Amino acid sequence: MPMSAGFAFRVTHRDGLARRGVLDTPHGPVQTPVFMPVGTRATVKGVLPRDLAEMGARIVLGNTYHLYLRPGDALVARHGGLHRFMGWDGPTLTDSGGYQVFSLGDRCRLSEEGAEFRSHLDGSKHLLTPESAADIQSRLGADIAMVLDECTAFPATPDVAARSLERTARWAARARARHLAIAAGETDVIPSTPGQAQFGIVQGGVHEDLRRVSAEATIAVGFEGYAIGGLSVGEPVDVMYDIVGRTTPHLPADQPRYLMGTGMPDDLVESVARGIDMFDCVLPTRNARNGQLLTRVGPLNIRNARYADDPAPVDDTCRCYTCRHFSRAYLRHLVSTGEMLGATLASMHNLFFYLDIMEAMRKAIEFGSFEEFRQNFHRTFSRQPLTR
Repeated sequence: MPMSAGFAFRVTHRDGLARRGVLDTPHGPVQTPVFMPVGTRATVKGVLPRDLAEMGARIVLGNTYHLYLRPGDALVARHGGLHRFMGWDGPTLTDSGGYQVFSLGDRCRLSEEGAEFRSHLDGSKHLLTPESAADIQSRLGADIAMVLDECTAFPATPDVAARSLERTARWAARARARHLAIAAGETDVIPSTPGQAQFGIVQGGVHEDLRRVSAEATIAVGFEGYAIGGLSVGEPVDVMYDIVGRTTPHLPADQPRYLMGTGMPDDLVESVARGIDMFDCVLPTRNARNGQLLTRVGPLNIRNARYADDPAPVDDTCRCYTCRHFSRAYLRHLVSTGEMLGATLASMHNLFFYLDIMEAMRKAIEFGSFEEFRQNFHRTFSRQPLTR
């Protein structure tokens, strides 16, 4: 199967199952393992692209469903594609929109053709197919596009998960055929980013045997990279870790592995330990907007009254702009009074926290000390909110 001429991946260091590597994309290289800030509507909420770059972000994620509905992929294409439209000159990845469509519940109807749904904006009817998802993402011009897949909820019986992964595999073959036809100039779709890569998605719920079947079927189609979907949907954390660890051995060792929609900082560490290269999650910015800030020892709720007169930074070991310039007292004031700057400074801190963890893991893998980093991280970090 032909691969994108604008995309390459190489593993530069290994430490156990953890890998350090480099993704080459049409908009530049990305060091892995990498966390991708989520820019659902062509913006990471409350954070300037300039500040994202300065804090170390190298690739951001956009959402096909939301951008298709508003402002529309054709409009984005007329403005030069997603990168020029949002003022971000680094790489981007767009998901297929499938998760959002399926989350609509009874406003979505699945068939072999695709997913028919009513917009959450105005109730208008739309049909998202493997082909149209590829078309939309080509016009958006992301460096990496995801195939349309069927994401099952947790818990899903083996029969339900099997039917879902089988449909996902059939859709993957259709999406790949359309992607290659677009790249060859055989359609009327003009790519905003020539050399776009396309990733397949492995499903199968929490059933190890089905994950293997899905991986084999997806690899048989042939993609530039492979994602693990259908996790972080309500299953216990230890189950998620187990399925990730049992799925990565079935994925190609020389291609990128992307765990979709995960998660908390300790999830990133444990998933890198199991061979994952790429992550995204809304938690850093969503939690920040709700006043939850991350520190090296755990989450801190800045709304608590105990921080009203606290002169300390959020985390005295953190090098982010927020911690270098502002106190907990000031942040609590901003968040408590609903000032926009509060959400921005909190989001900048949380994103830096995630990106800093990824940088630390890359260095640890390079120097062969990843297991030491992992143990030290768990010795310090707790998911329990701070009480001081």
